[in-house]
Amino acid sequence: MKRIKKAPAMLMEKLMMISGFTTSTIILLMVVFLFKEGAGLFTSPDVEDGYVLAVNRENPVGKLSPDEILNVFDAGITNWKEVGGPDEDILVFRLNDLTNYVSEEELGADLEHVPQCLSKVVAEHPGIIACFPEQYVAGDFAGKVLDKGWITPAQFLMGKQWYPTSQPSPLYGVLPLLLGTLWVSLGAILIALPFGLAVAIYLAELADGRLRKVLKPVIELLAGIPSVVYGFFGLVVIVPLVQKTFSLPVGETGLAGSLILAVMALPTIITVAEDALRSTPRAMKESSLALGATHWQTIRRVVIPYSISGITAAAVLGIGRAIGETMAVLMVTGNAAVIPTTLLEPVRTIPATIAAELGEAPAGGTHYEALFLLGCILFLLTLMISVTVEMMTSGNRKQTM
Repeated sequence: MKRIKKAPAMLMEKLMMISGFTTSTIILLMVVFLFKEGAGLFTSPDVEDGYVLAVNRENPVGKLSPDEILNVFDAGITNWKEVGGPDEDILVFRLNDLTNYVSEEELGADLEHVPQCLSKVVAEHPGIIACFPEQYVAGDFAGKVLDKGWITPAQFLMGKQWYPTSQPSPLYGVLPLLLGTLWVSLGAILIALPFGLAVAIYLAELADGRLRKVLKPVIELLAGIPSVVYGFFGLVVIVPLVQKTFSLPVGETGLAGSLILAVMALPTIITVAEDALRSTPRAMKESSLALGATHWQTIRRVVIPYSISGITAAAVLGIGRAIGETMAVLMVTGNAAVIPTTLLEPVRTIPATIAAELGEAPAGGTHYEALFLLGCILFLLTLMISVTVEMMTSGNRKQTM
């Protein structure tokens, strides 16, 4: 009889255990998949897959960095001596330029002589740098194929340019995106924390019970508003306001993103900080008042110091909310992948980059892998924040005990 009575409880315990194990396994597999897809970037060449760069055989240059390749093909570098070569003007050559150097008869009726023609063009022009598909490299190629090199973690983490579709050498420098994410998030928390803490103190210590019962649910409901609605509000109201106030050419700036994220982070900060403030033992507050301290002195010298770990946790959770936000930031920050110097410049964040580019990146390509690596960086940032919050809240629990 006792076993029959315990059967529902045992069944529920087993179901909860299975549910927890399944959820943990799925999350672990997702993380493994994320890092596995991203790690493939570091086995990819600097030059676009399937293409080669070739120069005249007499040219001593054997390898160019991705930045140098971009500048050469964009006419930022025009002489070989700028990259360690001879004092010779650079002649940029692409496959579709071939008809400017050879006739259609030389190419053949079915273009069967394209490899030989490419070899001839490269051999006849000392300053040439040619980009063409690898399949057209003839067996007796008269030029010199440059070393492709490999994308390295240093290039990815410290690179200052994000040009994933640049040809023939895409650039995956994550530094502008990382700094843009931290810049906007820091601005948001500097705006949201004072206001959030002020509201939390008011709700916990000053507001009467009836007003608190109305205000707190309303504030918590703000967290349920879709981020695209916040983004639309920012685009219609905040962006023109920022542009007009600071006389800027465009209002889509890091400041607009920080203001929107500050509004979105406020419910989290207010709720967590208010709960921490209300956890202050009543005896401590009454003791302070009995010693002659005013209500404000008690709040400043007793309540806030006692709740400081909870308030810090609220701030860190607000940062986590800001770092992971996508749509609102995508709509109001201008999406310029440049290293920011002020909040009045357009910036691009990691979540916004993933959202904007993942749908256009060919599956399995270097662009696709680079976006997965951005996801890995975002995962590590949020993991660090979660661990920090856990350490702070555990310290707060010990202090309360």
